[in-house]
Amino acid sequence: MLRCTLLLLLLLSTLTAGQIRVSPDGQPASVKAAINLAQPGDTVFVEAGIYRESDIEVFKPLTLIGLGRPVIDADNQGSLFKVAADNVTIRGFDLINVPLSYTRENAAVYTSKIDSFTFEDLHLKNIFFGFHIEKSNNGIIRNNRISGNAVAEISSGNGIHLWHSNRIRVEDNLISGMRDGIYLEFTRHSILTGNESRHNVRYGLHFMFSNDDRYENNLFEQNGAGVAVMFSKKIYMKRNTFRLNWGTASYGLLLKEITDLEVIENLFEENTIGINADGSNRVHYEHNTFSGNGWAVRFIGACYGNKFVGNNFLNNALEISYKGSVNGNFFDRNYWSSYSGYDLNHDHIGDVPYRPVKLFSYIVNDTPETIVLLRSLFVDLINFSEKVSPVFTPDNLKDMNPMMEPMIRSK
Repeated sequence: MLRCTLLLLLLLSTLTAGQIRVSPDGQPASVKAAINLAQPGDTVFVEAGIYRESDIEVFKPLTLIGLGRPVIDADNQGSLFKVAADNVTIRGFDLINVPLSYTRENAAVYTSKIDSFTFEDLHLKNIFFGFHIEKSNNGIIRNNRISGNAVAEISSGNGIHLWHSNRIRVEDNLISGMRDGIYLEFTRHSILTGNESRHNVRYGLHFMFSNDDRYENNLFEQNGAGVAVMFSKKIYMKRNTFRLNWGTASYGLLLKEITDLEVIENLFEENTIGINADGSNRVHYEHNTFSGNGWAVRFIGACYGNKFVGNNFLNNALEISYKGSVNGNFFDRNYWSSYSGYDLNHDHIGDVPYRPVKLFSYIVNDTPETIVLLRSLFVDLINFSEKVSPVFTPDNLKDMNPMMEPMIRSK
């Protein structure tokens, strides 16, 4: 009986939902006016044209659809959409010219305390913040293009900014020219997939205090400092690409105070540091590829219970870097391009264990300028002497089963 009643109510709401059409020379001629006229559940169609409006408040459940990519121009006056109702969809607009403010977080789309929303197929240009999502749940941010003109951190906002928001799906967005491409704080049970975050001033992705989240099939390329994962736990990162993050303070991925992280089938390619780990524990690294980085993995301190299984380390200047001489991590069945051992029984596993930590990495940690000696005979001699009789490097840090061939990434 209850199910029949709910179906009847849904049918009635569908039959009674209305449509309103907005055009530059029609009535209504503005998005604000159409929202005021609309009833909860209505669909507002906005025809192609330029609408100079700002601080458009969506205070009832509505679907707003742009036809032919209408442009809504804030004209540097404030935010564009301010969504304060549940069950809102915004699709198919160009949103431009949201101004910088040091007192207000102006955004192309701003939400506060709402539930069940979809923002998709939007092109955001010359904006301070792109999507600023605050204390909102069960949302989708999909297939948007976000571009800013960020020059410095202090004067720029984030492309997608989630704060105290849960169960958000962020997928297939292109983001560039912002402070952080994607920023999450106190955000749980959310999924980021298929996004491309490039050329942002600070991080391609930055999240803190955000647990139980998944990041899959994203590209983070040529961002100021790479990607930062901080003060979080129970994170799953699979098939992401961290590429070309170069600079004195750059890395593919920074892990700071992290526990219970799965890093699976990711590519770390041509970064200053592939992974920079500080206080990261119980992290499982499997089937990742570290290729052409300065450091593949750099442990700063207090990193224990981490497992590296079945990874490829290809032509990195330094493979594993430690600060101390105590190892609390496990390495097994990884491929190391600098391994020079042999395989007499032809089982594709090296017969001699491999020690990935070189003495020279300690010297570079203390005196970065010595990196210019990397390919010198002097470095070969000190590394060989440490290999024969370890004094400074962790004696038990070995891959007992180094692979003779690279691991092939599964399809």
